[in-house]
Amino acid sequence: MPILLKNQTSAQLHTTLAHAGVSAHLARRILAAVVKRGELPALGSNLTARLRDRLLTLTEIPHLTRVQKVVSPQDGFTKYLFQGQGGAQFEAVRIPLLHRQGDLKYVACVSSQVGCAMGCAFCATGRMGFGRNLAAWEIVDQVVKMQADSPYPIRGVVFMGMGEPLLNYDAVMTAIRILSEPCGLAIAAKAITLSTVGIIPGIRRFTAERHGARLVVSLTSADPVQRRELLPVEQGNPTLDLIQALREYHAVSGRRVTVAWTMISGVNVGEDDAQRLADLTRGLPIKLDLIDVNDPSGRFRPPSSAELNAFRDALRVKLGAPVVRRYSGGQDIHGACGMLAGGGA
Repeated sequence: MPILLKNQTSAQLHTTLAHAGVSAHLARRILAAVVKRGELPALGSNLTARLRDRLLTLTEIPHLTRVQKVVSPQDGFTKYLFQGQGGAQFEAVRIPLLHRQGDLKYVACVSSQVGCAMGCAFCATGRMGFGRNLAAWEIVDQVVKMQADSPYPIRGVVFMGMGEPLLNYDAVMTAIRILSEPCGLAIAAKAITLSTVGIIPGIRRFTAERHGARLVVSLTSADPVQRRELLPVEQGNPTLDLIQALREYHAVSGRRVTVAWTMISGVNVGEDDAQRLADLTRGLPIKLDLIDVNDPSGRFRPPSSAELNAFRDALRVKLGAPVVRRYSGGQDIHGACGMLAGGGA
């Protein structure tokens, strides 16, 4: 089997190809060339024609196929449908941050799996079921392909597309390292966000390994019974144990924990919901990200303006933590959070 480039960090490439005469410096050159130009580096002092020919026989540069691209006329969010190894298809979204003159950039929302096994009640991806894990190169190449199609640089990456990233831990962490390497895509680790529905063993491993990426945990309800109905992950990853894991994460990292809350009208936006959240997280520094539910089936609806205002007022009084309402763009092209289902708009 050939060695797949874009699937290993430069350090891993050096280890894998040292027997062929690849130095650490050349490994960095190789990674830079394959992620930026899709080819091996030019001949030079540490890459002879003979070594290059050998690398051509030992390695392969895999590429995703872009199947579809849809741009929202409302907010400029762009959804891509990619085809990976074996014909599997999955989606990614390019998020525009073009409001600051002189700092025009994008954030890439990438997938880590084909489909998802988590089965969250309000998520179109969860209704697909699980296909397979993506390889590290398939994650990296989503960003590579979006960058090649973009007039401005991609400066951030969020693992909020299809799949649960902590259930594809090794490939996701390898991809994060490649994305953040100076010889990779040079996206700062602090500008990479990993979003999970609360896989406790993965959070504890992430904590122990002290990764530089940011962690966001989707809670959505502080009532374990209600949370189990909305997020079946609660069954094996109970809320109280999850909060304990987040306390450990904060103790090790020193970071405020970002908690995501998908707001659903009549379900989890009441004063009692705010109180339960405050009780659950007391003593744990958090930031709460509020996001409207996006459910194409129509079963779940976002809160009304009155519900939203009342909920924010209750949070302000009871929670004592920063609360941010996060914009969920691309709804018109089914590119918003919870709407990716491996197809077109």
